[in-house]
Amino acid sequence: MSNLLPIVVIVVLAVLWAALGIKVVRQWEQGVHLRFGRFIGLRNPGFNMIIPVVDNLVKVSQRIITIVLEPQEVITRDNVTIKVDAVVYFRVADPAKAVIQVEDYFNATTQIALTTLRSVLGQSDLDELLAHRDRINDRLKTIIDEQTETPWGVKVTVAEVKDVLLPENMQRAMARQAEAEREKRAKIVHAEGERAASGMLAEAADVLEKHPASLQLRYLQTMVEMAGERNSTIIPIPVEMLGLAKGLAALQADGRKGANTPAPGTRPT
Repeated sequence: MSNLLPIVVIVVLAVLWAALGIKVVRQWEQGVHLRFGRFIGLRNPGFNMIIPVVDNLVKVSQRIITIVLEPQEVITRDNVTIKVDAVVYFRVADPAKAVIQVEDYFNATTQIALTTLRSVLGQSDLDELLAHRDRINDRLKTIIDEQTETPWGVKVTVAEVKDVLLPENMQRAMARQAEAEREKRAKIVHAEGERAASGMLAEAADVLEKHPASLQLRYLQTMVEMAGERNSTIIPIPVEMLGLAKGLAALQADGRKGANTPAPGTRPT
């Protein structure tokens, strides 16, 4: 029995040694394999064996990571102080660089995003930030990605400005401006309607002048409409009276014209 004890101890130690060397890399991870602190390769998801004490396997997640940037007070290019918060989505594209080149890639990416947010918004106008936010987002993503992908192996997929908090006086000024713009558009629409209506009335007058029968039909239609009202009093006027009134007006106009014309052989005074 005493002779079997060393064998049992050796077997137990061997099992423990083997157990320490078993590493399971999950589907969304990759393992950075280090031997005596030196990088020797990457391990794929699944069952992996390493040499305990000699080797070290650092697992790095390659899923999308979200960074929510707290509201930052920024002065825009047109000297407006605003508070802006943003969100950044990134993932580790090169696990070896993320482990070897930077101590904490999450914190480093966060600081780069904060610095870039202040810098980009400081070079933009308030109107551009409010009206063309997609351009700001593209610029943020491009600048952050340039500083993280090549040196650290961190790929930025999306960078977006979430909310813009304006000072109260600026909000009131923008509200007044928007109201003035709406009043301006309303006046323009009203003026265009008046111009169109006057043109249509002029065309209708030309038609009635060329076709007297149209005037009679319009007169009859007006009488029918007035008869449909309860408190309306209709005084019928013969249609011929309208033609007579028109003729008298024409004769009167010709008389005034003749009176203003000097007689033959006389000089105008």
